[in-house]
Amino acid sequence: MHILLMGPPGAGKGTQAANLVKELGVPHISTGDMFRAAVKEGTELGKQAKACMDAGKLVPDEVTIGIVRERLAKDDCKKGFILDGFPRTVEQADALNGILKELGLALKRVLNINVPAADLVERAVGRRICKKCGATYHVSFNPTKKEGVCDDCGGELYQRADDTKETMENRLSVYEASTRPLIEYYEKAGIYTEVDGRQPINQVTRELLQALNA
Repeated sequence: MHILLMGPPGAGKGTQAANLVKELGVPHISTGDMFRAAVKEGTELGKQAKACMDAGKLVPDEVTIGIVRERLAKDDCKKGFILDGFPRTVEQADALNGILKELGLALKRVLNINVPAADLVERAVGRRICKKCGATYHVSFNPTKKEGVCDDCGGELYQRADDTKETMENRLSVYEASTRPLIEYYEKAGIYTEVDGRQPINQVTRELLQALNA
């Protein structure tokens, strides 16, 4: 089962991807993981990507697409995958279609976990992380018993530098502008499903699985 998973920053995509991996037994493939693997393996494309990243430049589309092609051609993707973070543009979506066609594969479903921007900003601004063990809390939705102290290890909690209202609003604005054409692209293809990410985690997982079995 070959799936594309979409969702704005903070929508819970990582959590849902992990749940889907358990249910479906297919690999979760993110753009970041692909880049890191290509760099580690020392492939020609990996070297090109590393040179761009080291220089603080965006990795060109042709390199990104090549790395995606290499990863999806591996044996563990034949039965399925959960692709995350690619494509980001309609041009990349066309390239992905070409890659899948070459490999004799096709996307079964594009799943989008949708959460309104206001909710995502609230989630981000209230998030707190333990400096010691990395546990995550939220001042409103999942507070610690003692303010500023981790329930698990007693470590000090901190707020990430990018968990601010302004930063989050900017990230969401960029995401919305780049993603809207992709949503329309996959709606036209008849394989797009949107799930309300404000629901409890288990309910979101259930609805994602229902969409795959529809």
